[in-house]
Amino acid sequence: MPFASALSVAYDPREAVPAVCSELRSQLGNQQPDLVFLFLTRHHAPAAKEIARDVCERLQARHVLGCTAEAIVGVGREVEEGPGISLWGAILPEAQLRSFHTEFEKTSDGLVCAGWPDSAEDENMPTAAIVLGDPFSCPVDALIDRLADEYPGLPLIGGMASGGRQPGENSLIYNGELVSQGAVGVLLSGGMQVRSVVSQGCRQLGSPFVITRAQQNVIFELGGVPALQRFQELYGELDESDRQLVRQGVHLGIVMNEYQDSFSRGDFLISNVIGVDQESGAIAIGNVVRTGQTVQFHVRDAGTADEDLRQMLEASVVDSAPAQAALLFSCNGRGTRMFPEPHHDASAVQEICGSLPIAGFFAQGELGPVGDKNYIHGYTASMALFGDQAG
Repeated sequence: MPFASALSVAYDPREAVPAVCSELRSQLGNQQPDLVFLFLTRHHAPAAKEIARDVCERLQARHVLGCTAEAIVGVGREVEEGPGISLWGAILPEAQLRSFHTEFEKTSDGLVCAGWPDSAEDENMPTAAIVLGDPFSCPVDALIDRLADEYPGLPLIGGMASGGRQPGENSLIYNGELVSQGAVGVLLSGGMQVRSVVSQGCRQLGSPFVITRAQQNVIFELGGVPALQRFQELYGELDESDRQLVRQGVHLGIVMNEYQDSFSRGDFLISNVIGVDQESGAIAIGNVVRTGQTVQFHVRDAGTADEDLRQMLEASVVDSAPAQAALLFSCNGRGTRMFPEPHHDASAVQEICGSLPIAGFFAQGELGPVGDKNYIHGYTASMALFGDQAG
């Protein structure tokens, strides 16, 4: 198999690292992997540097990337409590891989990005970018804009490290070294097909509306009526179960393709409602919008999130080559915080895509495309599915 994954929940990294490395090499036929991802729970954060170097020495991989996280994914499991080391490896002899560590600095001329790969050096156009960032020092919007400038339409998949509670506490792994700023990632081209799946886990409420007055992220009017009044009218029509979900949090979906006759799951970029103004009737959301866009209110719960993930996965495997491996980046608000049973997202991937090598972590913000643009998400499961060689 060209892919492998291994997981250890041992407390002592001197036991865990040899175990996962041995298992990975065994699955790969003792071949040297080209690309490795390493995810550590924060229990292993104090020894992260030694763990990263030990993994690099044992596997002799061309590229090793990873991060610390509050919970990790490995071998169909989600480790939300206690220690864990998840290792994922791939043999990609026909692929071009360009790993990088990028940092951002504010200057008098604006934000400067150092360490980003030079597109002029690409042998082939990349097919995907997988990026792990530090939420305290990586300006995600700038990262997304830079990628869009260099590689228009390139899917960006990954997540923000979640192992630290304040600046400097997260660790990013870059080829055997530990860094605490910016982001690490890899550009992939050729050799394998990489498909993105982004499950935002929401359900529509009511009918869509056209924004008739807005400024930045504040919506003043929907269909010529104050936005808050539209929401209040909708709330009055809901049954008690939906009202309870709304009280837990309401979201607004922004239609990505205005040329459709109707809109359904997967057609929206989900944004949190972050505030209202009773006097003006305005609603503020987490994304910038413009007059003329179509939006619709949404709610999220475990049942909806489960249904959405399964539908998105099933749609991804229709008329596509079977997935051979997966990298999964789930929001740290998912897992048993959202679902009644553990291992939900990892299990769903295995059930629908087959028992394939999988690894990942619970992120403090997930990266993934909706339509032809990349976004930072919340409460989302974003993943990269690796399939047969691209033609």
